[in-house]
Amino acid sequence: MYKNLKNKKIIISAGASGIGWSTAKLFLSRGATVYICDIDKKLINKTKKHPLNNKKLFSYECDASNENQVSTFFQQVSKKTKKIDALINNIGIAGPTGTIEKLKSKDWEQTLKVNVISHFYFSRLAIPMLKKNKNGTIINFSSTAGIFGFPLRSPYAASKWAVVGITKTMAMELGRFKIRVNAICPGTIKGDRMGRVIRDKAKFLKVSKKLVEKEFLSMTSLKNWIYEEDIGKMCCFLVSEDAERISGQIISVDGNTISMH
Repeated sequence: MYKNLKNKKIIISAGASGIGWSTAKLFLSRGATVYICDIDKKLINKTKKHPLNNKKLFSYECDASNENQVSTFFQQVSKKTKKIDALINNIGIAGPTGTIEKLKSKDWEQTLKVNVISHFYFSRLAIPMLKKNKNGTIINFSSTAGIFGFPLRSPYAASKWAVVGITKTMAMELGRFKIRVNAICPGTIKGDRMGRVIRDKAKFLKVSKKLVEKEFLSMTSLKNWIYEEDIGKMCCFLVSEDAERISGQIISVDGNTISMH
């Protein structure tokens, strides 16, 4: 079933934890070679010792919001391979919680730099490697917040709407090179980041974390959490030959979000 992922070469930003690491493990288990980077040195070192490594995982320390470090990362990858099959722009931060008039400029700027401009840094350097391959895939991570408004999370929502615009534009620019570009919109992911979002919202509203968690789950038709592996499986599908006619799409993996109240 997954033979068409064997020996595919995949770059994943922020790949040492969360959705990135879960996705990396899925690709490795299906025979791909994976190049990850992450700002967290301890986590990078941990991935190097993982049983799935098997000489098909290459891990590097890199701050994805620092253009020079991203360039260095691509120089390191290019020593291993001159072409790749896919780039997964997984990097992203939650940003601050609060109403617009109470947020700080520096927090807005940092959220946009990490969540939007880093996609540019990675894509600009990955595209020549995909062109050498004469086909390939870029997957950008937006969010259900990139489809709806998201009260108390304006910089995050703005950044994720921007990713949708980037994705649509890149798909139009790169189609003639057989490079497909899609965005995945994860919903409420069970994990540390969502735990922090719930904590911050509860603190801002002066209500219990349990109440906020219940509210998040009520926003979808399925009324349940999404897991990191669910996003990884969609990435594997979009990179596979089964998705060779899919480009320019904004694909939600979210249990069908019906509101962001």
